[in-house]
Amino acid sequence: MTKRTSYGFCAILLLSSFITGAQAHPHVWVTFHSEVLYAADGTMTGVRHDWTFDDMFSAFALQGIQHAKKGQYTREELASLAQTNVESLKEYGYFTFARADGKKLKFSDPVDYWLDYKNAALTLHFTLPLKAAPAAKSVQIEVYDPTIFVDFEFAKDKPVSLTGAPQCILTYDLPHQPTPAEQARLSQLDNEPLDASSTYGEIFANKMLVKCP
Repeated sequence: MTKRTSYGFCAILLLSSFITGAQAHPHVWVTFHSEVLYAADGTMTGVRHDWTFDDMFSAFALQGIQHAKKGQYTREELASLAQTNVESLKEYGYFTFARADGKKLKFSDPVDYWLDYKNAALTLHFTLPLKAAPAAKSVQIEVYDPTIFVDFEFAKDKPVSLTGAPQCILTYDLPHQPTPAEQARLSQLDNEPLDASSTYGEIFANKMLVKCP
């Protein structure tokens, strides 16, 4: 086992031995939709995520999961894997980082989480409540993996949405594309992996910005 066995999801522990021969980060791909949640009083309460994993990762993660029908998995059959996934995410800040008027926000542990399986892909659904609900004019949310082991990409059909804040405007920015020098460094990360405290992955963040009057 390599140092990568300490990374993120339970299934990544299994995947690490599978991708030993790979030569460049990332190794897992996630397409996601995020919903920024607001209360009626204009305070932000949290973020709702839907993360769809690539088919290779999904197939590997499902190994050993008992299921009644071939090629199908119920929410109940995937419940233990969903729980392990969200618990493992805590070390990495749930790959979700936010600031309100420039001040860092803190999230509580995920709630209302589950996995489903469709079109050969696993999707993890979960809500991150904020520990304190801010009433801010500007909120920025970033989604990225500090270790760059997981690549996050906005869903093309519905990347982001806003609930409960009709007077606010939500926009998003795609990640920075690596320069040749950055791509060269990415190719070295298998031999010199980053850890959860690294800030390097931030330059490849997916960004959401909420502006309120």
